[in-house]
Amino acid sequence: MTPGAQNRDEPSAQPLRSDAERNRGRIIAAARTVFARDGLSASMASVAREAGVGIATMFRRFPTKEELVDAVFADRMGAYADAVTTALDDPDPWNGFVGYIEAACEMQASDSGFADVLTMAFPTAKVLEQRRNDAYTAMVELIGRAKAAGRLREDFDPSDLVLLHMANAGVINATGDAAPDAWRRVVALLIQSLETPARGPLPAPPGHDALYKAMLRSGSADTDGND
Repeated sequence: MTPGAQNRDEPSAQPLRSDAERNRGRIIAAARTVFARDGLSASMASVAREAGVGIATMFRRFPTKEELVDAVFADRMGAYADAVTTALDDPDPWNGFVGYIEAACEMQASDSGFADVLTMAFPTAKVLEQRRNDAYTAMVELIGRAKAAGRLREDFDPSDLVLLHMANAGVINATGDAAPDAWRRVVALLIQSLETPARGPLPAPPGHDALYKAMLRSGSADTDGND
């Protein structure tokens, strides 16, 4: 190849990089739409169709579904962590706790994919899981404050928040567009059951390891569907 021919070929490299970045953005935008509508059970192929790219392009940009979930929901998990921070800033611990639950459950109601994310674990989604862990640490503090204020029942366990989100996700998925605000009533009923004085003892909470295993299993089931 002559030096002149080499120079003519070199500029073509930059458009390829731009195309790759453009495709990545299209895939993330499409995944937000598809996951919000259909939840994380939606296939990678359906995301590729929504983005208008081939499945090979999809897997070049995101070799696994967990990587796509990380890219799509890391910012949403950041907003979730911010909701806990806002709750901690409330001078009334109970109001902060209730406000957090309502805000987090509303985030689930507005995005079916995020409703799933809050009840699943994705070990290789590093950014998402780090933000989840940050939120969990803040939630433990929030729970302690609400108990110390004498408003949250003493037998409430942090794992109960996961169960609450699982229940809310189930209601959202079951009612859909037919009764889109039904989750609000369920959440209000749950919140009222958490306030002191407790009407009776609760069964023991699931072990944290057992609950995490359930979240892993759910996450694995929904990220295995790549057809």
